[in-house]
Amino acid sequence: MSGGSESDDCVTVNGMVYILEVRNEETPAVGMKFDSLDLAYNFYNRYAFLAGFGIRLHSSFRGTYKKEILRKEFVCCKQGAYRKDETRERKRQRGISRCNCKAKIVVVKTNESKKYAISLFAEGHNHKRTASERVHLLRSHRRISDSTKVLTKQLGSVNIPIHQKVSIFEVQSGGMDKIGFIKKDIYNLECSVNGKLRNHDVELVTEYFMAEQKKNEAFYFKIEGDGEDRFSRCFWADATSRRAYRLYGDVVVFDTTFNTNRYDLTFAPILGVNNHGQTIVLACTFLSKETTESFIWMFEEFKKAMQGGEPKTIITDQDAAITRAISIAFPTTFHRLCIWHITSKFHVKLPHSAYKEYWREFQKAIWDTDNKDEFDAKWNIVVTKAGFTDHQWLSSMFDLRESWVPAYAQDFFAAGMSSSQRAEGSHAFFKQYISRRNSLMDFIIRFERALSHQRQKELAADHVDAFEVAQCILPMPMNKQMATLYTRAMFQKFEKELIQRTACFLELKTEDASKVVFNMWLRMH
Repeated sequence: MSGGSESDDCVTVNGMVYILEVRNEETPAVGMKFDSLDLAYNFYNRYAFLAGFGIRLHSSFRGTYKKEILRKEFVCCKQGAYRKDETRERKRQRGISRCNCKAKIVVVKTNESKKYAISLFAEGHNHKRTASERVHLLRSHRRISDSTKVLTKQLGSVNIPIHQKVSIFEVQSGGMDKIGFIKKDIYNLECSVNGKLRNHDVELVTEYFMAEQKKNEAFYFKIEGDGEDRFSRCFWADATSRRAYRLYGDVVVFDTTFNTNRYDLTFAPILGVNNHGQTIVLACTFLSKETTESFIWMFEEFKKAMQGGEPKTIITDQDAAITRAISIAFPTTFHRLCIWHITSKFHVKLPHSAYKEYWREFQKAIWDTDNKDEFDAKWNIVVTKAGFTDHQWLSSMFDLRESWVPAYAQDFFAAGMSSSQRAEGSHAFFKQYISRRNSLMDFIIRFERALSHQRQKELAADHVDAFEVAQCILPMPMNKQMATLYTRAMFQKFEKELIQRTACFLELKTEDASKVVFNMWLRMH
């Protein structure tokens, strides 16, 4: 025991006092002076690490007007006694770690030197030391450095989970015991950062969009609240997306199934397809409600942002609110329903035995018909055969056939798309970068990063077309000409169809002043 009175003795139940041996030069002593409280804390904490215990801050005494601390206690982490709070209901029961240990140092500020001097050093503990292989787990010996905090944020921006971050730090440090913290510390750090941003998220997003608009006036955005200072909806489209719409805006895909943010807002991107057959983002929206009014607002903002008029075709899932909104906002646009979502409902809407028996015939009616009359005839045959002439859902799908059946939609340009699966494929891509834990600001930053990767693929495809000439399988003049006009991806599609056509021959069927009709036959080898 050093520098204290008998009341400072720390005695266990059996009368044992544990004096932890550390080299003299690293052991506190009364009279030691430090330039700051931080230096005093660090010195005592270093001693505690070598001795095998943890410390924490305790009481303070401030001077006049509480401007400066004149006295400070640093105590053993086991100081104090457990007091159960009967008024609070805890979700989890924690173990009791405190045992009223009296080990501590007290530092006071000296008037002469303006330094802090140790006035009391209670050395004895009423508990055994922590084993050296476990001492790094004590709270005062765990610290996340500023550089690690920066790296943690960077790793988080690429959606690396906490357990993988810890594995990276383990490799860097040479072992878990050398990292300097535990997984829970990283979790608490992220919770703390997210908590600070929670009430400022919309402000940060607004500032971010304004900064983007300042960098490029072509950046368009609109944010609205619900009248009670709460975020309601947000629309944005950058210069690249707006330019892409002028080039590839004939067909767009809209989907509202992407819900991956902390506030459970619906993220509704409007997508298109470029001249390489790649999915591109034309605009983005956050919506708090999926109502007709919300969708009309979004489509009206889309029209304000985009030049080139309404899209010729828009593909969506079957949704009454979206359908009404499109009819109001885009009255001249052909609204095509996602065929995949409709056909995937057959096994739910039909009895199991009927689905197994008749699904193949429904497929043939949907996919293997060349015109409207042929579809109607095949559909009615299978519906009658199955005894479903009064089936409510099948009847409703037949009434909507102009919106989803290929034989009815073939007169409308759709860029090779008949479903919103392109949107779902885009979701799978973006989910590599985005997490449900994301705040709005995190979501947008990560989304922009993912978007830049997507656009890099488009740039790479442009480079291939500019740098290389496609090789032609068929040495035909038309084929060679198309190789110079189409992008590589589109030319390969064209050539594939051309090769298929060479396996056929034509037979004149009828001819008049206005038209010539041929029968096409497959060559048999």
